Amino acid sequence: MLVLKGITNKAQHTSHRTKFQHLLELCIILFLFFFRFGWDVPVILRNSEETQFNTRVFKKQMRQVKNPFGLEITNPSSASITTGITLTTDCLEDSLLTCYWGCSVQKFYEALQKHFYCFRISTPQALEDALYSEYLYQEQYFIKKDSKEEIYCQLPRDTKIEDFGSVPRSRYPLVALLTLADEDDREIYDIISMVSVIHIPDKTYKLSCRILYQYLLLAQGQFHDLKQLFMSANSNSNPSSNSSPGEKSTDRSLLEKAGLSESEVEPPEENSKDCVVCQNGTVNWVLLPCRHTCLCDGCVRYFQQCPMCRQFVQESFALCSQKEQEKDKLKAL
Repeated sequence: MLVLKGITNKAQHTSHRTKFQHLLELCIILFLFFFRFGWDVPVILRNSEETQFNTRVFKKQMRQVKNPFGLEITNPSSASITTGITLTTDCLEDSLLTCYWGCSVQKFYEALQKHFYCFRISTPQALEDALYSEYLYQEQYFIKKDSKEEIYCQLPRDTKIEDFGSVPRSRYPLVALLTLADEDDREIYDIISMVSVIHIPDKTYKLSCRILYQYLLLAQGQFHDLKQLFMSANSNSNPSSNSSPGEKSTDRSLLEKAGLSESEVEPPEENSKDCVVCQNGTVNWVLLPCRHTCLCDGCVRYFQQCPMCRQFVQESFALCSQKEQEKDKLKAL
């Protein structure tokens, strides 16, 4: 009897231990489930008739600032260190375009910090002082207001510069500075200058010509990296569709060597005004951090993930307020 009782107690103990193990496994599974999807109901399990999700997307309040400067590269495929580059400017006021060839990377970013902490870079001389003249050649052009001008820039032949070395480089091929020519105009705009970092291919580094970075410098001392917003476009309007697969893969590998992602230098596309979800409302919301501009006021409340790339949305902001949209509608009528 004692032996039988001992066996029974042992079996009960084993049974309790098995139940405890099952309960522990269930708790671990539930923990992993809620850790993956959060305490809210996953999107795939929600009722399709549900009118609005309990989103946790933070909507940023943005302040609109007018940028008096515009700069683009004309025919980037024909640009090189030996043949030069053509830049197209579009400025709201009379301006100065100053180009610095072979600008020191380190001194350039030190100059941006000086704009924030020491003195404002509102003139070419201010930038040159901040750079300690760490560039190889400088040229300057006067730009008339409201006139799209093509400016041809080229290194003099006597410099005999054919490349700027292997990656990582200590010098940028070209830094273009746009400043307001009239001192009185600097009191009108918050943005007092715009500086563009431009890559130009050479025999050592053949990545196609493009603007790598554009910084807007404000009168208060701040500077902001100007980013491209990505909007939906028709498949036949993609400007890079003529590029061969070999050229695209080569550019991608060169970008990785330079520490850049392809999205950071993606060329602008022909914009579509319709929301990608309802195909009816006007696109008005920018999703961050992916920067896709693809949702209207009615659809933005339903998404915690970008409908274009499926990345989770951390923040969003509207391009236009409701009052501005109503004004635009009245003008259209």
